[in-house]
Amino acid sequence: MKISHKYLVILALMLLKNFQVADAQSAADRQGFNGAPKLVVGVVVDQMRADYISRFWNKFSDKGFKRLVSQGFLCENNNINYSASETGPGHAAIYTGTTPSINGIISNDWYSRNLDKMVYCVGDSTPKNLLSNTITDQLRLATNFTSKVISISLKDRAAILPGGFTSNGSYWYDAATGKFITSSYYMKEIPTWLNAFNERKLPAQYLKQTWNTSLPIEQYTESTADDTPYEEVLFEGEAQPIFPHVLANYKGKGYKVINSTPFGNTLIKELACEAIKSENLGKGKTPDFLAVSFSSTDYVGHDFGINSIELEDTYLKLDKDLGDFLDYLDATIGKENTLLFLTADHGAENNVKYNLDHNIPAGLFDAKLITDLLKTFLNAKFGVEGLLLNFSNQNVYLNLKLIEEKKLSLYDIETAVANFLLKCDGVAYTNIAFEVTVFDNNYAYQKFIKNDYNAARSGDVMFTLLPGWMEWKSTGTTHGSPYNYDTHIPLIFYGWKVKAGDYLPNVNITDIAPTIANLLNIQAPSGCLGNAIPIPLK
Repeated sequence: MKISHKYLVILALMLLKNFQVADAQSAADRQGFNGAPKLVVGVVVDQMRADYISRFWNKFSDKGFKRLVSQGFLCENNNINYSASETGPGHAAIYTGTTPSINGIISNDWYSRNLDKMVYCVGDSTPKNLLSNTITDQLRLATNFTSKVISISLKDRAAILPGGFTSNGSYWYDAATGKFITSSYYMKEIPTWLNAFNERKLPAQYLKQTWNTSLPIEQYTESTADDTPYEEVLFEGEAQPIFPHVLANYKGKGYKVINSTPFGNTLIKELACEAIKSENLGKGKTPDFLAVSFSSTDYVGHDFGINSIELEDTYLKLDKDLGDFLDYLDATIGKENTLLFLTADHGAENNVKYNLDHNIPAGLFDAKLITDLLKTFLNAKFGVEGLLLNFSNQNVYLNLKLIEEKKLSLYDIETAVANFLLKCDGVAYTNIAFEVTVFDNNYAYQKFIKNDYNAARSGDVMFTLLPGWMEWKSTGTTHGSPYNYDTHIPLIFYGWKVKAGDYLPNVNITDIAPTIANLLNIQAPSGCLGNAIPIPLK
């Protein structure tokens, strides 16, 4: 049967109208909090590279990472869009939806000109250094503070920054005592339920156990051999960095060693379940928010490197913990009532010696040596001592007061420092503050420096190392560069009305907060620069 062109046009218009009505109904259904998730759960896996999902896929169970990927919405090209790929900046970017240039968390710590010392990103155990509010703050504001926000982690910065300024409780691990603590910023005394949790003394129980592989060790074919020169021993006194790691032999003070084992992640999983239960999260008339950060993956990566059996086993055990946690959410809140996202704060690079042994360009940057050489250079070139105030986190801070007193040209000194650094081994490129503030430089990775730069906190000269180079030790690994191995991180949305699928276009870490804001129909954080990801809903 031949169909006329006119009929096809009419049919197309009718279909378009139906789609428009459906979209309008869908938008209307999502207004208010009646159709909203009961609980939003933000999961950050510290130092997790995006490729770990595919790398360990065949070893994962069906209950953890595979469950999130197969039933959730996977953003395959999620990236950090600034240079400071560290824990503090990562958690701040996830929850503020903006870069260090706006939220102020330019590193885990930085030099303060006013105080003439290094300051910590969550100094005094408060979020005071954060210059933008968070998606968790926005949820509290949107619900007239009836929504609850709880944030937990082994690390203080990974609990404080996600909780924002209005958290009902932000808790982190005190390695000295093996207990979870908070600060007077949030409350005078920790709640009764957390006291009871601490009295279970789980860290003490873990110290009596042995960390051994979940599978026969010969099956860890995704990793290097167990005994390699690229790894650090787990604790002082351990003969070799190999399995089994007998924690009963740990003679250090307190319970710090728990951080660098999979037991640290299990501890956080147990606390997350207890927080949901004891705080009655997801039981109110408005959505609640639980921010969970698993930090042991970072400690293990730093000690053993990304190719170690220890790291692989940590992810296999985390996979089990995630499965248990998802089961708990299903049983207590319901998958249909829980909106969960999983991401990371940064990735990590191969161990430098491992790279060199495989003929891959890499190197260790000697910051102390370069600092001494730079001081000598500045003294000789400008005839003035004391021009260099601080050299840290690939930022150079100059003595602006002295430069003004001596009537020297700041631009000339900045340029001289930049040119000096370009001649140093391992330096890829430099930026001076004048150029960052005056020019809109989006060339290659230099745009990441611009996204890092905060005039009140950044240095006068910033530099970036070559790919594969790092300021670290010969064992283990670190992060903190603008390169793919540090910036390509996972992002999965799961539960509630989220349709399963994947998304190939590039998205940024700063897009997470506005996406959650869009799904909840609330305002994005105050400094938000990101864009909502088009997640399909059922």
